[in-house]
Amino acid sequence: MFRSMLGKALGLVGYTIQYGCIAHCAFEYIGEFVVCSGPSMEPTIVNHDVVFSERMSRHLFKIQKGDIVIAKSPFDPNMNICKRVIGLEGDKICTSAQSDLFKTHTFVPMGHVWLEGDNLRNSTDSRNYGPIPYGLIRGRVCLKVTCNLLSTRLDDSTPLEALLRHLMK
Repeated sequence: MFRSMLGKALGLVGYTIQYGCIAHCAFEYIGEFVVCSGPSMEPTIVNHDVVFSERMSRHLFKIQKGDIVIAKSPFDPNMNICKRVIGLEGDKICTSAQSDLFKTHTFVPMGHVWLEGDNLRNSTDSRNYGPIPYGLIRGRVCLKVTCNLLSTRLDDSTPLEALLRHLMK
């Protein structure tokens, strides 16, 4: 009897470890659902929107300009940020406001990306902390789950195109 119960308990522990490893690999290498908070990506992604962030693009170095990514905050490693990729390594980025008389530029160093929120007036992004290392990118947002449980693909390069396509459904 004891041996039977011990065998069942060890079998349960074995299955738990197996499924835990499968879940870890899925979240680490395939993707995860993320709840976005804050106004920096409005109107594309609003406060408390749920998005799916896939990880394969990051591992295959397939992040492109216009992609929305989830990255670790350069200020707080416990916090994730959701921003749009504006520049890749080697790109020249205008860092001055449109109203500035003299324009200032910076180059994105190798191994870094330039991130900005769609809501430029209310976003803390690379304009504040500079380019971030590619290694801080957690994944590329490819799907948004809206409040009425419809999904919207986010492959467009501009938030207006994504919004128009969503409204035409």
